[in-house]
Amino acid sequence: MEIFDTHTHLNVDNFKDRIEEELTLAREMGVVYHNVVGFDRPTIERALELADQHSEIYLTLGWHPTEAGSYDDQVESYLRQVLAHPKVIALGEIGLDYYWMEDPKEVQIEVFKRQMALAKELDLPFVVHTRDAFEDTYEVIKEVGVGLRGGIMHSFSGSLEMAERFMELGMTISFSGVVTFEKATDIQEAAQHLPLEKILVETDAPYLAPVPKRGKENKTAYTRYVVEKIAELRGLSVKEVAMATTENAKRLFGLD
Repeated sequence: MEIFDTHTHLNVDNFKDRIEEELTLAREMGVVYHNVVGFDRPTIERALELADQHSEIYLTLGWHPTEAGSYDDQVESYLRQVLAHPKVIALGEIGLDYYWMEDPKEVQIEVFKRQMALAKELDLPFVVHTRDAFEDTYEVIKEVGVGLRGGIMHSFSGSLEMAERFMELGMTISFSGVVTFEKATDIQEAAQHLPLEKILVETDAPYLAPVPKRGKENKTAYTRYVVEKIAELRGLSVKEVAMATTENAKRLFGLD
């Protein structure tokens, strides 16, 4: 069985000096591909190091919405440079975060649009972070357009109806450990009913650990629990969901 963790942060300090341990545990649980997401200069540089050192690690690089205020032509030039790395498979995570609201909505929206345009120009899919900002996120994606390579709604936390709206724009829906939470009934409904070919799995490690590890540090290995929950919801085998979501990821990221 091969599982693809399509969004993890093995590049943050939590995992410093124990990458081998994390990857070994992941392999034991069937998680054999890792998309490491860099969202500012330090995490981008660390992600590049990891990708050069480990064959199973791929890269998504971009400027997080909580960093939007620092985005300028110099940052965009830097992103162009790092996005040329051969193991880059997407641009992100980009989008809108109205929970932390580090920068005004107008600033976040402008930076979101600029990076979507950059993803299109570089022929890359883009990965979207949205928090307390579903409607504005939807309107931006609808206005700018998804492009031929598509995009991902990372760690989706909305309803089935909202997921279907994003799918109609050309987005793929990615589920994190939140889908395992007892009260996450809207998210579970989405995971149960969306077309299997339009969903991905992820951890967002070290955040959002799934049941039965909720409240602890998340690990990329725990993508297995996300797959198991979706299999349970859909009445499928774990192997079927693992195979489908891995094939979806490879297709979207151009690895097939």
